[in-house]
Amino acid sequence: MQISELELDIEKSDFSFDPAFRADVLNGLSQTQKAIPARWFYDLEGSRLFEAITRLAEYYPTRVERGLLDRHAGQVADRLGLAPTIVEFGSGSSIKTRILLDAMPGATYVPVEICGEFLAEACAGLSADFPHVEILPVEANFMNPVSLPSPRGSGPMLGFFPGSTIGNLQPRAAVDLLRSMRATLGEGSSLLIGIDRLKDRQRLLRAYDDADGITARFNLNLLQRLNRELDGTVPIGAFQHRARWNDDWSRVEMHLEATRPVEFEIAGETFALDHGETIHTENCHKYTPAQMRTLLQAGGWCEECHWVDGDGDFSLILASSVPDLAGP
Repeated sequence: MQISELELDIEKSDFSFDPAFRADVLNGLSQTQKAIPARWFYDLEGSRLFEAITRLAEYYPTRVERGLLDRHAGQVADRLGLAPTIVEFGSGSSIKTRILLDAMPGATYVPVEICGEFLAEACAGLSADFPHVEILPVEANFMNPVSLPSPRGSGPMLGFFPGSTIGNLQPRAAVDLLRSMRATLGEGSSLLIGIDRLKDRQRLLRAYDDADGITARFNLNLLQRLNRELDGTVPIGAFQHRARWNDDWSRVEMHLEATRPVEFEIAGETFALDHGETIHTENCHKYTPAQMRTLLQAGGWCEECHWVDGDGDFSLILASSVPDLAGP
């Protein structure tokens, strides 16, 4: 992979001020353990860097999940028909969605993505390759309730949440998101979700600290975004990428570690870190099959099909919404 392929002329980009971004950053940097929510990775540069990560040898989840989709998309079509409305939460480049659209050519596609520029790029490519598919893009943060456009068709609703993105959330927040998805998609809907499995910690750490340094660039780009969009003065060269395993929470954590004492401003406020202090930027929780079922059930979903690759690395699960029933 040539790094030059990923370079952007960021000085020419037109960044708009996002008050939610400012609020999250100022609040997170004010904590004892400084932190910035992972959703703010995904400006245009961050989105492109993440797509590069998915092509790395060390980053197995994308490769393995695509193989599972290739093998089992036909079974999803057998259950839901050829014309569902596919709502992808955090659509990115929509690469994996192409597999579903090939299997369900009458589908309507609703990509939900926080970065409008990246969403527009992906939809342009899909429209060219799938001219008969109705594409209804929604620029939104899927962590909040999403108002969906009305599709022409009347097929069943299928939520699509690949990439083990659910693992980025604390379990309580993951349950809240699953419930929000169920409310967005409605009664009788289905959810196709990818979840990474618990495995050897060294293999997990390599997936988040690749030899080419792409993941490091992805992490450090968050600091560059602070400087670009929030009048930041963060000395980028004073930070390094760190990936850590947290056994108590069964997760890989990504941090930005200060290599020396630093002081900087963000949106007019001053912050300081000592040497070795970190900004916590991402969690990647890993689950056992039993934990996956419990997570889905707590979020209002019932597992219908559970597919696993030959090495037991990754799970692809088709779940159905659980009806709202009165109970004790």
